[in-house]
Amino acid sequence: MEIKNGLVPGYFRLREVRELSREAKQRVKWFDFYKGHGSNGALTCRYFGISRKTFYKWRRLYDPRDLNTLKDRSRKPRHTRQSTWSLELAQAVLHLREERPRWGKDKLVVLLQEEGWEVSTSMVGRILTYLKGRNLLREPVRNGVSCHKRRYPRPYAVRKPKGYQPKAPGDLVQVDTLDIRPLPGIVLKHFTARDVVSRWDVLEVHTRATATTATSFLGAIQGRMPFEVKAIQVDGGSEFAAGFERACQERDIRLFVLPPRSPKLNGCVERANRTHTEEFYEVNDFPLEITALNQELLNREHIYNTIRPHQALDYLTPKQFLLKFSQRKEP
Repeated sequence: MEIKNGLVPGYFRLREVRELSREAKQRVKWFDFYKGHGSNGALTCRYFGISRKTFYKWRRLYDPRDLNTLKDRSRKPRHTRQSTWSLELAQAVLHLREERPRWGKDKLVVLLQEEGWEVSTSMVGRILTYLKGRNLLREPVRNGVSCHKRRYPRPYAVRKPKGYQPKAPGDLVQVDTLDIRPLPGIVLKHFTARDVVSRWDVLEVHTRATATTATSFLGAIQGRMPFEVKAIQVDGGSEFAAGFERACQERDIRLFVLPPRSPKLNGCVERANRTHTEEFYEVNDFPLEITALNQELLNREHIYNTIRPHQALDYLTPKQFLLKFSQRKEP
């Protein structure tokens, strides 16, 4: 190997390559391959899996004597908007915002215009961004009072894993509550549990939705569903925490809790609530006494699970579906 001036041939190119970004080094490989294969652009694009438009764009920019031509270029516009406000206006915005830390640009612009400033809402917004970017405007430190509900960690309940797919009855039972208001000032708490595979429902009503009544309903679910309940999914309501959560853990039932504001993820039981409202509460003169009403709901539950055909089950009843499912599982 011939060494001139103490340097190996290609030394400067190798030094430039070490200083390039990963993307630029990859582009160097493109053009080394391109040169070594007869300047065949189509072959180079197929080999590296890139579009011809991208390859030829960089070929126009590429200078073999300067590998910096393969570096990514700034996308910043050549001409940027210059600030049109004065320092006095920025100071006025800063003063108002410090006095009213929760007021937005729409309210501040009204006060500024009342003080004689000719300013638009968008300009006030840009000034606020400018002030925050330079740490001239700082948000007030929050105290212990907050309008947002504090989320406490759940000791047992978890989010349903993405890969969890219910395939057999009992793999996932969705539970939800519904407010029934038959008369002014009277609110009944209706509980519904639906198995998402067989569409088997369990119904119960209470005067309140608490962890105690939810735990009682959990016993009804296990007692009246004709299969083992392996997992239950609920929303973030307080009735499904504390004692209810402990009861699920003690009975070895997996408990999945929904993310906030996502009732669509409990769509099966939400649809069940609508069905029971339309087919029972809206068309019957039901008693308001809890024991008598629960007796009527037991009759409704029997009709729903053993007599009413379900479109989702190809017009089978849940009982017929379970029978077919058990026959299909038998060897």
